[in-house]
Amino acid sequence: MAVNYRSMSCTPEHVFEVLADGWLYPSWVVGASRMRDVDESWPQTGSRLHHSVGVWPLLLNDSTSVLEWDPPRRALFKARGWPAGEADVAIEAKETANGCLVRIVEDAVAGPARVLPKFVREAVLVPRNAETLQRLAYLAEGRAGRAH
Repeated sequence: MAVNYRSMSCTPEHVFEVLADGWLYPSWVVGASRMRDVDESWPQTGSRLHHSVGVWPLLLNDSTSVLEWDPPRRALFKARGWPAGEADVAIEAKETANGCLVRIVEDAVAGPARVLPKFVREAVLVPRNAETLQRLAYLAEGRAGRAH
């Protein structure tokens, strides 16, 4: 399981505003290249984002669904990225004196990636999710800046 943390200069509510806008998904998720559709009920539990991963012309269509939605504290997603498999991705935000601390926890739960040793999965996911949190911070902190 890969775990990353990032301090952000915004509130947890700003982070969850970004997560709640399904059309922003490829703006902060490393590997997602475009959105095809967002369920009208997003981000309610069971709703899905329909996205593509990869780089043209090698794009794969897949989806991410909401397993838990408890803003502004915790969200749990099931990200599909076949043929690699599926991962559970938890994003949690806690208020701090200067904004918030965001944690992302990800691990493969199905498919070929699941059989890779933990240290191999972490070697890929930790740097990827550091960049994902940086992108999420840009968007959430930008919202916070517009609120002033």
